[in-house]
Amino acid sequence: MSVEHEKQRAAEAAAELVEDGMTVGLGTGSTVAYLLPALARRGLSLRCVATSPQTEEAALMLDLRVEPFGSIDRFDITIDGADQITPDGWLVKGGGAAHTREKIVAAAAARFVVIADSSKRVTALHPPVPLELLEFGLAATMRLLHPVSLRDAPRSPDGGVIADYHGAVDDPAGLAALLGATPGVVEHGLFPPTLVADVCVARGDSVEHHNHAKSRAREDI
Repeated sequence: MSVEHEKQRAAEAAAELVEDGMTVGLGTGSTVAYLLPALARRGLSLRCVATSPQTEEAALMLDLRVEPFGSIDRFDITIDGADQITPDGWLVKGGGAAHTREKIVAAAAARFVVIADSSKRVTALHPPVPLELLEFGLAATMRLLHPVSLRDAPRSPDGGVIADYHGAVDDPAGLAALLGATPGVVEHGLFPPTLVADVCVARGDSVEHHNHAKSRAREDI
């Protein structure tokens, strides 16, 4: 089966988890592109928040109700893709340069569901790890983060500079703490297992569901 077919199957499986009347966080990326029509076909009454202008535009074209984040402070469910997923639930996200908004919306959800094709499963995380950086003091921030490179990509939805960290990711928790403590780093693309409730990974026509315990401990985010 093709990667695109698997993305569609994972997205459709996650759409079935959404119930009428829910508040829904919508992620960004190629797998979420399959989620939006799957949600629209169900004809549910939903209140949605999008993590990027691209997702918002696509959702509105499908007549999904999209509201500003300020009107909702908690989601029943957030659904998003991932670039890497380990067996214990660590994620790397940010290929679409929206990881700051994606992490905020994931943390605001009672249930954060990750959707992916089988190629996103990895035994251990590896570089690059996406970063959003402030433009102010950018050269100094990059020196502190070495090895890091700027990505040839548009700014984040909030104007941040997109970069990639190329160092080792042997200790995801330690690296997350280091990146989070570096002045000039708006957000990094390491998402801890405590943020993840469910992972839906498609393999061919079947979809594997992996449940993870979730805690909202601030130091884990």
